[in-house]
Amino acid sequence: MSEKLALVTGASRGIGKACALELAKAGYDIIINYVGNAEAAEKTVQEIKALGVDAAAYKFDVSNKEEVDKSIAEIVEKYGRIDVLVNNAGITRDGLFMRMSDENWNAVINTNLSSAFFVSQPVVKIMMKQRSGAIVNMASVVGVSGNAGQANYSAAKAGLIGLTKTLAKELGSRGIRVNAVAPGFINTDMTKDLDTSKFTDFIPLKRLGEPEDIAKAVKFLAVDAEYVTGQVLEVDGGLII
Repeated sequence: MSEKLALVTGASRGIGKACALELAKAGYDIIINYVGNAEAAEKTVQEIKALGVDAAAYKFDVSNKEEVDKSIAEIVEKYGRIDVLVNNAGITRDGLFMRMSDENWNAVINTNLSSAFFVSQPVVKIMMKQRSGAIVNMASVVGVSGNAGQANYSAAKAGLIGLTKTLAKELGSRGIRVNAVAPGFINTDMTKDLDTSKFTDFIPLKRLGEPEDIAKAVKFLAVDAEYVTGQVLEVDGGLII
């Protein structure tokens, strides 16, 4: 086992998986959280272990506070520490504001924003005892610029940015850094059904990003940027310059 442990939520695939692998390459043991696809989670665990570090998958719903508290307690009891937290779990339920259902609003707010509160609070307690730690929240460029048809998603991601800056101010004196990454359009399951050609015209780098592009930014903020806190790093190919 390494002396460093990272917890990544929503890490069985996509951006979360890429973040877990990147942190593993940096020498961290990895806890991946998932809620549905046990097969994908186990495959990710094996890929991480192949990099020479320890890994385990924990199934819990990040929008359910009781499940979160129980699982975090189990992780801390077994490993004794959490050095990096990546709040990555997220969903979309797109639709125009006037037609958006309460169900779709609440689902996105709970999974994309409230979950960061539920997971961060118990993790921060162990980080405060350690007097060290790093949290990276997965925001989005639409949390900065807004996006038609995504009132719920944009509001949740904007809320994450506010949470990031507030926690950075509250926790800095305890040696805990809190930052956010704001991805643009990334090649994941969330974008696979979109006509991406209309987006690349507006991206200066003329391509969608890959999960690994986001993972490298997360690793930089979590591991390398020792004098950076309260920042939002836009990784979008220049989309919202």
